[in-house]
Amino acid sequence: MAAAAAGAGQVTEAMETKERAARNLVDLLASGAPRPVKAWIPVPVLLAGEQTSTRIEPAKGVYAAVAEVEAADGVTDAAIWVGYAWADEPRNRAAVVVTGPDEVAVTVGAERLARGFWDARHDFAFVAPTGDLDDCLDEALAATARPYFISDTGDVTWGLERVLARPEFKDGSGPVVLYASLPGSSAVDTAVRAGVGATVTVTAGAEVDDRHAGPLTMTGVVHCVRNGDRDAETEVVLRVGSVHVILTRLRKPYHIERDFTGRELEPRTADVVIVKIGYRLGHHRIRRPMFLFDPGMPDPDLTARIVAPANRPLTGPEE
Repeated sequence: MAAAAAGAGQVTEAMETKERAARNLVDLLASGAPRPVKAWIPVPVLLAGEQTSTRIEPAKGVYAAVAEVEAADGVTDAAIWVGYAWADEPRNRAAVVVTGPDEVAVTVGAERLARGFWDARHDFAFVAPTGDLDDCLDEALAATARPYFISDTGDVTWGLERVLARPEFKDGSGPVVLYASLPGSSAVDTAVRAGVGATVTVTAGAEVDDRHAGPLTMTGVVHCVRNGDRDAETEVVLRVGSVHVILTRLRKPYHIERDFTGRELEPRTADVVIVKIGYRLGHHRIRRPMFLFDPGMPDPDLTARIVAPANRPLTGPEE
C-alpha cells in the first residue's frame, strides 16, 4: 500500500518533550519530594504514525486530554504512546503512562486517557489518500500539483520494480521521479568505482527480507556520489530512465529537503518524490487480540498498573 499527497507534513514536539522531562526531574530533585509513581496501561491498539497525526481528529482530541490530565493535582506528566506499527514484537502496542506523587490522581488520569484512545480506535484513518502503488502513480501523473509525494509502505524492491516498469519513466525525458532509497553495499561500490557519468548495471535490495521480492537489477547512469553520511555512509544516485534512485551502503530514512539537495537532486521541481524507509510487513509475534488485526475483539482491561518506587509494592492486574 502507498499513501500519496501533494505537500503533506507532520508536526512533532521532540524538543519540547525533552525540555519538559528535564524540568520535571530538576523540580523533583530540588523539592525533596518522595519519588513519584507511574500508572501504566497497555492498550491493545497498533496503528501507523500515518493514521495518528495529532493535526486532525480523532488524535487531535485524544491528545488534547493529555494536557488536562497533566494539569490535575497530583500529576506531574502524562503521555500516550501509539507504539511502532512496523515492529513485530510481543510488547508492541499503544500505551498510556501518567506520572506523579498521587497514586489516585495518576490512576484516574491514565484510565481516562486509555479509555479515550480505545473508544476512538475506529475513527483513525490515514492522513493522505491511500491505494496500491499503480493507483498512486496514476494519480501523481494526472495531478497538476508538484512535487507529488508518495510514501511506499510495501517491500522496497517490489515498489521500485513497479516504478521502473512504468513506460512513462523509461525515457530520460519523462516525468522526473526521485526514489529514496534502496540499500545495497555492492551496488554502491560498483557505482563508486565507475564514477559520475558512467553507465553501470547493479543489483541491490532484499538483503534483509526477500519474502515478497528479491534483489533488483538495474542499469543506469551514475548521477552523483556522496561519502560521509552518518547513516548511509556512502550514497549514490543512479538515473534509470527518468527515475533517480538513491542507493545507500547502509539503510537511511530520507526526511528533510537537504537529504535530496545535497545529492544534486531538486525535490521541489521533481514530478514525483517517493520515500521509503524499509518497513517489514507481516506480523506473527505481536500479542493478540490486537486492533486493527482483530476488529471485533472484546473490550480490554484498561485498569491502571501502578509502577511504584522500590520501597512500595506494585498494585493492579499483572501484565
